[in-house]
Amino acid sequence: MKQTIQLWDKDIPLYMEGADTPNTMDLYLLDAKDAPPAVLVFPGGGYGMRAEHEGEPVAQFYNSRGYHAMVVNYRVFPYRYPCALLDAQQAIRLVRAHAKEWHIDPNRIFTAGFSAGGHLAASTAVMDAIPFDGMGDAPVSCKPNGAILCYPMISAYPQDGEETRRCAEEHLMTDTAGPDVVSVQNYITPDTPPCFLWHTSDDETVPLRHSLLFAGRLSENGVPCELHVFPHGRHGLGLATEYPDVSTWADLSADWISRNF
Repeated sequence: MKQTIQLWDKDIPLYMEGADTPNTMDLYLLDAKDAPPAVLVFPGGGYGMRAEHEGEPVAQFYNSRGYHAMVVNYRVFPYRYPCALLDAQQAIRLVRAHAKEWHIDPNRIFTAGFSAGGHLAASTAVMDAIPFDGMGDAPVSCKPNGAILCYPMISAYPQDGEETRRCAEEHLMTDTAGPDVVSVQNYITPDTPPCFLWHTSDDETVPLRHSLLFAGRLSENGVPCELHVFPHGRHGLGLATEYPDVSTWADLSADWISRNF
């Protein structure tokens, strides 16, 4: 059963008057007496919107595999970095803080994101907590135990003709947060949690090079990763139900969790 809760119950960090500020997370909790993993889903949309087909249907899939799931309605433009990451990290804190109440294993919390949401999921895996007014000691960790990255945007460095660069410039970066700050491969260390990635080789919107770059940096740092590249498929496929070969990614990701955690 779907429930909706607030991400921030008091002051919202970097709040903008008049901007769309969802401040919510949709919970898809199983009636489970044990403590299965939880997957927090970040839909894509170029940081300008949140694509519905990459939200609830994905959460329902992970439910079908016996995992709790949440869809995080993070902030998008006119909000810019680090607002979405603040929301994402707060969502992880909430899930971990309520792990006992919601019957979740606090050591098996995963982020899963698509395109720009993949960038956000990767950011939660590699970046430290973003400080904010009223943060206090923040004793609850906001790092996931692993990340599932679906045709993710990784790098915001200039690349001729790439849609990802335009989206990063228009919707994410600021005068003080340029490519060095928002390109997530720059933050990978040996302590980065394991990651699962998938992409199609002919994705023209977010080219395959993004996943290859991230997986390569993970390997260089000794971080376990699993990468699947499918021959064909447009950008933004979500569960990819119209592509029988690509649609296997979802089961592969669920199996990755059960095999490795």
